Formats: sequence, structure tokens, C-alpha cells
Amino acid sequence: MSDVSQGPDWWIASDGKWYPPQSAIPELSNLPAPPPLAATQQGFLITIGDIGVTQDTVVTPNGNGPLAGSQWIVTDRTQVESVIPTWAIVMAIVFALACLLGLLFLLVKEQKVRGFVEVSVRAGDVVHMTQLPVRGVGDVNRYRGLVNQAQSLAARAR
Repeated sequence: MSDVSQGPDWWIASDGKWYPPQSAIPELSNLPAPPPLAATQQGFLITIGDIGVTQDTVVTPNGNGPLAGSQWIVTDRTQVESVIPTWAIVMAIVFALACLLGLLFLLVKEQKVRGFVEVSVRAGDVVHMTQLPVRGVGDVNRYRGLVNQAQSLAARAR
């Protein structure tokens, strides 16, 4: 046990102390290995959050399903706000003392996107939904593009 890491395999516990690799919790080391994600030997063609798509399979934490006939849904759960940035408020205060033109800085607006995109897939008996974080409008478009690719792959797999 140490206050700082002594190597790359050391791990930090909830008490804030660093422990050597050999002191790992024995119950966790006896757990069986997780099953393989996909039955195929190929890698994922695309991944959307925790959903992977191979040539013929949709792979999710809930299980695997056939790509052919899979149904995909994208739900945009974002909100766009128009706010005055902090720097504009500071500049308005500084220049308002010099002249009233400084108040024009209060007209500056900045778009802030908050929320997430929800992607749902149904492949055979497997149903899975994942929420993907959004930092800007480009993220929403990127996720929609990935789902469009998955839908195209599903149409070709039939």
C-alpha cells in the first residue's frame, strides 16, 4: 500500500491508497472470462456506443442478434440554448465604464448544446438502447450517420 502509484499495474482503492497488482481482490480474479462478443472472427465494421456491428451480427451487452432485419431508431434528446458568454459580460462591464458602446458586447450569443442521443436497436430477440453524449450539433449528425450506415448494412445482409 502506498500514497502514490509504484508502477503501471498498481490500482487505487476507494480509500485513496495505491495497491500492488498481487493484492487484487481474489473474488474478482476468480470470475469466469466474459463470453466472446461476436460469433464471427471478423472485427466490427462500425460501433455506436456499446453496440457493435459485424458483417452479419449486431453485438450488444444484452446479447447478439442477426444484422439482417434489424431495426434502428435514433432519438435526439438534446436542447440548444442561446447564452451570453462570460467573456462578453466582462467586456461589457469594462467598456461600459469607458463608454456606453461596451453594452454592445451583451448582444453576443453563443449556442450551447446539452443532452444526449438515444440509439435503439432490435435484432431478432435482442433489444438494446444506448445513450450517447453530445457536445455539439456535429455529434448528433455523426451518430445519425453511423445509424444510417448500420441500416444500410442491415439492408444488404438480407
